[in-house]
Amino acid sequence: MQALLSVAPGGPETLELTTLPDPQPGKGQLVIGVKAAGVNFPDTLIIQDLYQIKPPRPFAPGGEVSGEVLALGEGVTGFDLGDRVLALTGHDGFATHATIRSDAAIRFPDMMPYQDAACFIFTYGTSYHALKDRAAIKPGETLLVLGAAGGVGSAAIELGKALGAKVIAGVSSAEKAEFCCQIGADEVVIYPRDMDKDAQKAFAAEVKKLAGHNGVDVVYDAVGGALAEPSLRSMAWKGRYLVVGFPAGIPQVPLNLALLKGCQIVGVFWGASVFREPKSHAKNVEELFELYRDGKIKPLISAQYPLERAHQAIAQLSRRSVLGKIVVTMESV
Repeated sequence: MQALLSVAPGGPETLELTTLPDPQPGKGQLVIGVKAAGVNFPDTLIIQDLYQIKPPRPFAPGGEVSGEVLALGEGVTGFDLGDRVLALTGHDGFATHATIRSDAAIRFPDMMPYQDAACFIFTYGTSYHALKDRAAIKPGETLLVLGAAGGVGSAAIELGKALGAKVIAGVSSAEKAEFCCQIGADEVVIYPRDMDKDAQKAFAAEVKKLAGHNGVDVVYDAVGGALAEPSLRSMAWKGRYLVVGFPAGIPQVPLNLALLKGCQIVGVFWGASVFREPKSHAKNVEELFELYRDGKIKPLISAQYPLERAHQAIAQLSRRSVLGKIVVTMESV
């Protein structure tokens, strides 16, 4: 097998394509031949030792894969050789083979390509858990999505529309604004990457104008930084502010705003919820597959890289220039 390994903390340039022995499954495990791997923001952090999980080196980044079952470990039931499955691996997905727990494998619909399957659960799972479980968003409510052109952001736009919300997309460029309109955003607001106080006030005013008199019912914040405070100021009474991620930095917000708005600041830790609430996660996955079958959601893949160039995919994601999703494929190795 081949794998793109992190051998020392650092950026994408530190990753090394390496040949390793093909794995054998242990008790309760599957070996899958990886067809595709999704690229997600944690991949940019884990190789720098900046993520919550710090696996021992060497390891491959890549926390989301799709492929076919090649081998079954002792005690595995419910799967056959050749089954098409996707899985969250945490890491080690940028490889031609992956060993996973059988209870982590999920069969996906026959009509779903491997590339879509590898870009599905992380982004849609996160955004569906956020909007459905944490915000309990209702039809007719207004949703502001920050970082709306990225993977979880674009998923939040699609899911927000599928759940009946009015969606305002917050992005940093005209190109991203056009992309968000194409995938269903009702309104778009463009913010500068570096926001001073005047820019924050202008952003809050624009969001309030687009949201209407009551303000925004739900904020989906996958950016953090200077966007947090003006977004909180734009909220409606009893709104829900979803803390999803902070690539722009962990914000400090005046908590008196939560009091004045009567709103909730709600943490979204989807990865932990998968393990703590497996039945709820399984139900969400089935509902997401149904939305996919109905054509209401579909991963928006803007670029594909072969395994030997997967470091370039991580570099592109680090620059925050990605529209939708990036996928790594294994065909050329």
